[in-house]
Amino acid sequence: MPSQKRILETYAKQNGFTNLRWYTDDGFSGANFQRPGFQAMLADIEAGKVGTVIVKDMSRLGRNYLQVGFYTEMLFPQKGVRFIAVNDNVDSASEGMDNDFTPLRNLFNEWLVRDTSKKIKAVKKSKGMSGKPVTSKPVYGYVMDEDENFIIDEEAAPVVQQIYQLCLAGNGPTKIARMLTEQQIPTPGTLEYQRTGSTRRYHPGYECKWATNTVVHILENREYTGCLVNFKTEKPSYKVKHSIENPVEKQAIFENHHEPIIDKETWERVQELRKQRKRPNRYDEVGLFSGILFCADCGHVLYQQRYQNKDRKQDCYICGSYKKRTRNCTAHFIRTDLLTAGVLANLRQVTEYAAKHESRFVKLLVQQNEIGGKRKTAAAIKQLEQAQERISEISRIIKRLYEDNVNGKISDERFMELSADYEAEQAELKKRAAALQAELDKSQAATVNAEKFMGIVRKHLAFEELTPTLLREMIEKIVVHECSYDENGTRRQDIEIYYSFVGKIDLPE
Repeated sequence: MPSQKRILETYAKQNGFTNLRWYTDDGFSGANFQRPGFQAMLADIEAGKVGTVIVKDMSRLGRNYLQVGFYTEMLFPQKGVRFIAVNDNVDSASEGMDNDFTPLRNLFNEWLVRDTSKKIKAVKKSKGMSGKPVTSKPVYGYVMDEDENFIIDEEAAPVVQQIYQLCLAGNGPTKIARMLTEQQIPTPGTLEYQRTGSTRRYHPGYECKWATNTVVHILENREYTGCLVNFKTEKPSYKVKHSIENPVEKQAIFENHHEPIIDKETWERVQELRKQRKRPNRYDEVGLFSGILFCADCGHVLYQQRYQNKDRKQDCYICGSYKKRTRNCTAHFIRTDLLTAGVLANLRQVTEYAAKHESRFVKLLVQQNEIGGKRKTAAAIKQLEQAQERISEISRIIKRLYEDNVNGKISDERFMELSADYEAEQAELKKRAAALQAELDKSQAATVNAEKFMGIVRKHLAFEELTPTLLREMIEKIVVHECSYDENGTRRQDIEIYYSFVGKIDLPE
């Protein structure tokens, strides 16, 4: 920058330009036309304060040939502004200079930016695909050492764990942010400022003011499970400064890259809970079962209610469709205390059985969740192998038919007839093979899911009461049926409990 100033100052003095004003944008790309110095110059041009614009060369004005062309060919002439690019021998006031080549120079300058951008992207892509982080700053909760390893941040990691536990307890991001603010915990931006002096995300006066979006990003970031996620975002073009989120299939995920702060089961359970919308009731409370109770008849979520009986206020849940009168559904009324007692009893049955018969319990979960058990799985494998062999055989047959047709051994009509039949059979076999593969995948997933659920059970083998964390870690949803009365007038009501990862569990007698 100092050398450019010397060149321009010397040129201005030699050519009689006085009343100079500098517009500089040190550290900004020439492809960015929103840079502050450039915008200040445009404002002064609009105000009639500028008579001549002098730059070292065309690339200093900008590196987008369309926008540079707009300024040099339209805006500057309209405003009566003379334009000079010293090293490129361009002067809008002189017809004898190289003004005719200006569009080509602009085009070349933009190509240079595009080419540089492609090279930088290629280097970044190569690094990211090799399993190395492409960011210089790890996610909140980690710090990076000299070898680009993620090390757990002893100050921030407990906050991340607290956020996940608060979510499991039924709190939404907004409420979690409010709780962290009340605890006066420094925000990620404040912590970064305290350590590095960076003000990028630091807001003076709001050092402990947590934003809802910050909590959301922490809850959704799978890097807390120990995996590295590269290419989470990308820029559509070198001309666009904002980034867009990449879908999972375009990301590069490397498992077991660093020590986890959150175990995978907890992270996955939190993602499931995040899909279930839970709002505080009129008493500014999130009910114990809010978001996980569903009507057996219409499928709507059940809402928490509070009513006054003879002795005291009583909590209950009723069908959302019934409450809103959006469907012809009944109340499915169930008292919270009775529901709690029933769920607690079932949880104790499941955890006690699991503690006494762990291996048998895992096998039971697999059998109840896989399709058809081991015998059907073996049959599916055999059928899949047979289908794949026949698909390959048909491909070879069609190839021979084509060769016979080319050699004149069979007519075109006969070739079309035979190949159509074989192709139809092959298409049907491919559908069947895909269905069989899906069955096998689900069967294999049943074993994995059983182990995941068992991991949660081990964490909660001893409990005295039903807490929000226990409930949301172990249970995916509860389906409530309408009550019925027997001949003696006794009220009965069925509920179905679907446990995390494994669904309904039917324990042996």
